[in-house]
Amino acid sequence: MYRSFKEMEEYLLTNGIKKTVALANAQDDVALSALIHAKRTGVVNAVLIGDVARIRELLVKEGEDPADYQIIESDEERKSADMACQLVKDGKADVPMKGLMQTANFMKAILNREMGFFPKGNILSQATVLFFAAENRFMIITDCAVNITPDVEAKEKITANAVKLAHKLGIARPNIAFLSAVEKVNPKIQSTVDAAELAERFNNNYAAEIGLAAGPLALDNAVSAEAAKHKGIDSPVCGHADILVVPDLCSGNIFTKGLTFFAHMESAGTLNGADIPVIMTSRTDTPEDKYYSILTSVIMGL
Repeated sequence: MYRSFKEMEEYLLTNGIKKTVALANAQDDVALSALIHAKRTGVVNAVLIGDVARIRELLVKEGEDPADYQIIESDEERKSADMACQLVKDGKADVPMKGLMQTANFMKAILNREMGFFPKGNILSQATVLFFAAENRFMIITDCAVNITPDVEAKEKITANAVKLAHKLGIARPNIAFLSAVEKVNPKIQSTVDAAELAERFNNNYAAEIGLAAGPLALDNAVSAEAAKHKGIDSPVCGHADILVVPDLCSGNIFTKGLTFFAHMESAGTLNGADIPVIMTSRTDTPEDKYYSILTSVIMGL
C-alpha cells in the first residue's frame, strides 16, 4: 500500500516503470512544468501538443532543450485533445493529460466512442487523492468536479470508481463514508436518504471489495473516532474512512479546495471510469499537485 506520493515515486523508480504522457495544449506553464519535473525524475516520457512556438519558448524558459521532446502542432483545443487520445489509442502514448483548455473539450475527446476508452454503462467521475499527513495515509474524496447533482444510482457508480482507485493505491478493503450534514436520515435532506441507501448497497453487494460502508455521516464523524464517540455513533468506519463520498459537486469542490488552499494538503486529481488513466487537473492546481496527479495516473495504469 502506498502511504504517500513519495512512496509512489520510489516504487516507479525502483521498478524502472516509465509511461508516456501526451499533454494536450501544452502551452500551459504550470502543467508543462509538472510534466517536465516528471520527465526529469524519470517516471514519464512526454509528447507535447499545441502551439509549437509557445511550447518551445516555455521549454527553454524551464531550462529544457526542445529537441528532447516530441512536439506536435495543433491550433484548436478539441483537436489537441483528440490528438492526445489518438496517440494513446495507437499505442504511442499511455496517458492523455489536459493542458490549457476547457474541461468540456478534453472530456469530449475521452468520451468519443471511436476511441474506445469508455465502456458502456460506466460513468466518468472525479476523485481527489489527499495525503493525510496526520495519519500518514491517503484519503479519497469523490466526486468534486464532474457530476453536479448525482442521484443514488449515479453515486453508486461514482463510489465503485473510487473503490477501484483505492485498490490501485493498495487499499485492499477501503472503508467508505457517505457524507451529509447530519448523521441521521432526514427525508427533507435527500443526501441523508441517499447515504443510508448507498451504505446498505455497498455492505450487501460489494462486501468482497470493501471494508465497511457507513452513512449518513457528518464529516467530523467520518474522520474522527472521538467525535463519533461523543455523538454516540458506533461504527468502525468513523475515524478510519478511506473514501469520502460527498453529496454533490458543490460541496466536494468547496471541501477539497479548502483542504488544499487553507490546510495545504498534498493532493492529486484523477478522472475515473475510463479504461485508461487520464490526467485532468484543475487550472489552479500547483505544479506539485499536478506532478502528484501524474504519479497517481501512472500507478493507475499498472
